[in-house]
Amino acid sequence: MLLAIDVGNTQTVLGLFQGAELSLHWRIATVGDRTADELALLFGGFLEQEGLSFSRQITGVCVASVVPDQTQALREMVRRYFHFDPMILGPGVRSGIPILTDNPKEVGADRIANAVAAFDGYGGPAIVVDFGTATTYDAVSEHGEYLGGAIAPGVQVSAAALFSATARLQRVEIGEPRSVIGKNTVESIQSGLLFGTAAEVDGMVERMQKELGGHATVIATGGLAETLAPYCQLIDRQEPWLTLKGLRLIYEKNATDE
Repeated sequence: MLLAIDVGNTQTVLGLFQGAELSLHWRIATVGDRTADELALLFGGFLEQEGLSFSRQITGVCVASVVPDQTQALREMVRRYFHFDPMILGPGVRSGIPILTDNPKEVGADRIANAVAAFDGYGGPAIVVDFGTATTYDAVSEHGEYLGGAIAPGVQVSAAALFSATARLQRVEIGEPRSVIGKNTVESIQSGLLFGTAAEVDGMVERMQKELGGHATVIATGGLAETLAPYCQLIDRQEPWLTLKGLRLIYEKNATDE
C-alpha cells in the first residue's frame, strides 16, 4: 500500500492507495511547526482506526509539500516510524512530464502532481484549477507538457484581507446568497466572494484556452472545489483527489524506473 501526502499551506491531505484505488483519505490542518513525533501520533491514529500500523501493509510514502518545515518533519517521521525513506516530489524525482517554464525547480510539487494526473486521466490540452489557499491555474499541452500557469489569491485569503482592512464589514460564511444583487451586507459579501471568484475562474480559463488553441479540458480540484466549482461555467470535471492520484503515478514511475 502507498501513503500519499499532499502538504498545502492550509491543509494536509493523506491518501492510502491499494494499487490504483484510493481506498482511504484524511484531511488535517497544516501546522508549520509540528514535529516528526506529533505527525506520527496523528498518522498512527488514522491508521489504527483502520486496523493498520506503521509496521504493516504500507510499503511506500510519497510527499508533495509547499511547507519546507513540514517536509523535513515528514521525512524524519517516515524514517523513524516506517523505517524507510519517503519519496519527496522535487528536483531529482522523475515526474514523466516535461516542465517548460523558465525555472522548473520553482514550480510547486502539488502543481506538477496535478498536471501529471490531469494528463493521465483526460489527455491534453488540459487546465487544472486548484482551489486552495491560492487559486492556481496550470496548463498542460496536447503532448503532455507542463506549460506554466497563473496564481491568484484564494477566496479565503481574499475574504481575510477584506475583513482585516475594513472596519465595519463582518466575517461571513462563504455560501450562496439569494441573488447576485445582495439585499444586505452579508449577502453582498457572499455574492462578491462566491460569484466574483467564479467569474475570475471563467475569465482566466477562457484566456488560457485561447492560448492553448481554443479548447482544453478543465479540471477543478482542491479543498474549496466542491464549494466553488459548481458556480463556474467552464469547468468540465471535479477531481477532489487529483493531487494524490498524481503522486501515485509519479511514485509508480520512479519505482518502475529503478
